[in-house]
Amino acid sequence: MTGLLLIDKPSGVTSHDVVDHVRRAARTRRVGHTGTLDPNATGLLIICIEKATRLSEHLTRLDKTYEGTMRLGIVTESYDLDGQVVEEKPVPELTLEDIQKICDTYTGAIEQAPPMVSAVKVGGERLYKKARKGEVVERVARAVTVYEFSVLAYNAPDAIVRVRCTSGTYVRSLCHDVGQQIGCGAVLASLRRTAVGKHHVENATPMNEITTPEDVTSRLLSIDTALDMPEVVLRELRRAIINAGGSLANSDLLAPCELREGWVQIKSEQGELLALGMIQPTAAGARIQPKRVFVGND
Repeated sequence: MTGLLLIDKPSGVTSHDVVDHVRRAARTRRVGHTGTLDPNATGLLIICIEKATRLSEHLTRLDKTYEGTMRLGIVTESYDLDGQVVEEKPVPELTLEDIQKICDTYTGAIEQAPPMVSAVKVGGERLYKKARKGEVVERVARAVTVYEFSVLAYNAPDAIVRVRCTSGTYVRSLCHDVGQQIGCGAVLASLRRTAVGKHHVENATPMNEITTPEDVTSRLLSIDTALDMPEVVLRELRRAIINAGGSLANSDLLAPCELREGWVQIKSEQGELLALGMIQPTAAGARIQPKRVFVGND
């Protein structure tokens, strides 16, 4: 039982709750998720089972798409409705176009500091734990990219927004910043993750429909097609190199690898994912060193 399970997470449960639920249903402990959703958020949570857990770091880094509600006129400690209200102001007369112009200023490559109420560690402690003690500490801004920050509808004080962004982007921070620029404040009132890379919530299964091993296996996605990552095809007679942990030269591949750095999928001639490899430049040309092997003994 190896593969990905796309879960449509309900509101009110943590991502770890979903993992525990799938562990019980699949009857295996080797289960993990690939990117936390806040308890009140809903939508796509990718669950990795058995050998697929070796893909977790690559799936976590995929771009995300969200839809949510930005509520104007309120500021909270956590930038969403879960936090304590610290300020309320009247919302000025605005059109959808007015809000969109401000949202547009937060697209592209930006620097974003994580909110105090977040799981980011500072000094070895989660920020939300510091926030519970009333501490406010300096947070280092991170480089993120927002590909889209669209206002889909506006019925004061709520704006329906869609955000496409790199991993690690806080949508509630975007809402907070927009509210500060408008002058009345804003929070993230609801959030739904609709896509992670090429995986979409339309193809996900509600958590409560996964209760048995058969439910899991019938919905598993193969690791062979899980990633958006460059790939090379290994000659059939060279498979022993993978099993022995050796590095690959272009002569071991059906077609030369054109890349000079980064990760690649190493696949068989039949399309089976054999390993993930790291390209390593050498004096004799680039070689590929398998790092995550999916064939042979587990």
